[in-house]
Amino acid sequence: MKRAMIDANQLELTEKVVTIKRVSKTVKGGRNMRFTALVVVGDNNGHVGVGLGKATEIPEAIRKGKEDAAKNIVSVALDENASISHDYLGEYGSAQVLLKKSPDGTGIIAGGPARMVCELAGIKNIRTKSLGSNNKQNVVLATLSGLSQLKVPEEVAARRGKDVADFKY
Repeated sequence: MKRAMIDANQLELTEKVVTIKRVSKTVKGGRNMRFTALVVVGDNNGHVGVGLGKATEIPEAIRKGKEDAAKNIVSVALDENASISHDYLGEYGSAQVLLKKSPDGTGIIAGGPARMVCELAGIKNIRTKSLGSNNKQNVVLATLSGLSQLKVPEEVAARRGKDVADFKY
């Protein structure tokens, strides 16, 4: 997954906790209980990141998840309707998320984990469908993977040495 270097300190980030899980490790004296928190952060303006935090206390796991998410922020190519520039299939592990461009007024039509990523990225009009695995962590990472690989028409035209008007989209 391609990651653009974005300074998280310059962005006004909001956070949402996708899931908190209690995990245990069996050791000689019994079980060690810990918590993992999957956190999504974004600026509602085309930047979003996902992080996983692990700690013995829930607030500490959330804090670590937020820090990790701020380190992994990607930029999302949005169009004039606050939608994505083209349809794309994001993949991570066995999870696949179909991201479909939508006209103005559609809103965010997405399942829970994918919805959080789209909302914090600043997308207002999109249709998504989760295919394959429904593991929340993999769905979130598949959505982030798909959003990070989107291209704007100007970028594609410049790469191919053509004019934007030559493309029919």
